[in-house]
Amino acid sequence: METLLNIDIKETIDKLEDLQTLSREEFIELLACEDDYLFERARFTAQKIYGNQIFMRGLIEFTSYCKNDCFYCGLRAGNVNAQRYRLSKQQILECCEKGHALGFRTFVLQGGEDPFYTDDIMVEIVSEIRAAHGDCAITLSIGERSFESYERLFKAGADRYLLRHETANEQHYALLHPQKMSCANRKKCLYELKEIGYQVGCGFMVGSPNQTLDNIVDDLFFIKDLKPQMVGIGPFLPHSDTPFKNDTPGNLRLTLNILAILRLLQPNLLIPATTALGTLDFQGRELGILAGANVVMPNLSPVDVRSKYLLYDNKICTGDEAAECVACMQRRIQSIGYEIVVSRGDWRGYTS
Repeated sequence: METLLNIDIKETIDKLEDLQTLSREEFIELLACEDDYLFERARFTAQKIYGNQIFMRGLIEFTSYCKNDCFYCGLRAGNVNAQRYRLSKQQILECCEKGHALGFRTFVLQGGEDPFYTDDIMVEIVSEIRAAHGDCAITLSIGERSFESYERLFKAGADRYLLRHETANEQHYALLHPQKMSCANRKKCLYELKEIGYQVGCGFMVGSPNQTLDNIVDDLFFIKDLKPQMVGIGPFLPHSDTPFKNDTPGNLRLTLNILAILRLLQPNLLIPATTALGTLDFQGRELGILAGANVVMPNLSPVDVRSKYLLYDNKICTGDEAAECVACMQRRIQSIGYEIVVSRGDWRGYTS
């Protein structure tokens, strides 16, 4: 017989599925949930909108330089041991060409906030990708820029923009970032991206230093207000050349619970099963999909630079060719009853 506790938890999960909101106390209750019914309802909700389709994005990590000094990141400006590189426009285009031949129809250009890549340079890169691959979506993940910069890149052909907010709580944000960075500006950028017309992605680390369950609920309420098309979350993983090198990695169960909560909170989200999740646990990405995620992001970067783009230690898949990554991921996704789809994998509107 089910315990009263399990019945209460299931009622809370059903309430989130029905109403797509909860009180702060109810969210905290679900964050600590140990009942796999949460994952069952998240899977059902994802499949209702996206079927058993998992969308594949081609990740191109094109610069490991960054002007910022975020305390958790291996690419932080203050890390004198970081291996730095920049890909040329031609190298980026070659990555896209190879990815297109492998079936990718979304390219994600990700890098540190590198002043070398001015608006003029980025507009040229985006324009040439758009001209060469008109059937593809172009996603940028290059940090905080001005409204004018975002608008120019959108007009050049970028469709989507990923900017993790990292934490919606100002006090927690200040513990993770240098004083010159602000939570308010990060949020401002996200709302400006939406205003311009991008499909927008935000997200945060689970188990980052000094994070509380209340902080995570702040993130959930912020996401509910922003209404992004994508949310990327993954466990905090320490890097040996940062101030947080001795901190404990994020918790797998809590990360999976948040993935499932996000799926029920905003059913139409595109949610990656991240590399960080696969680094924390060998089957982490599969577990993420079984908790409601529906995006994977194999690496299209040249093999000789992958081990240099280390946000955290022990990152997986740094030595595989792109074709190897795709074949391996397809087998693993199929093993849990899903299929990788060769398409742009667009966000789908949802009406409850």
